Amino acid sequence: MNIDRKIDTTGMKCPIPVLRASKELRSMKGGEVLEISASDSQAPKDFVDLCESMGHDLLRNDEVEGTYVIVIKKGA
Repeated sequence: MNIDRKIDTTGMKCPIPVLRASKELRSMKGGEVLEISASDSQAPKDFVDLCESMGHDLLRNDEVEGTYVIVIKKGA
């Protein structure tokens, strides 16, 4: 999987990770892929909701050694 951009939101609490990701996604082209690292336990659900409401594809949403790794493909 090709990652076009990455942001690190570890240490930030809801809603900051989603707001940062939303801002980044707005500057990306359709089909580009964003990887987010987050530590907030609410992040996995927040990113599911973001993708459903904005039409993005959630490619990955899991925990790796205490950090949530979320990968989103921007919708058209």
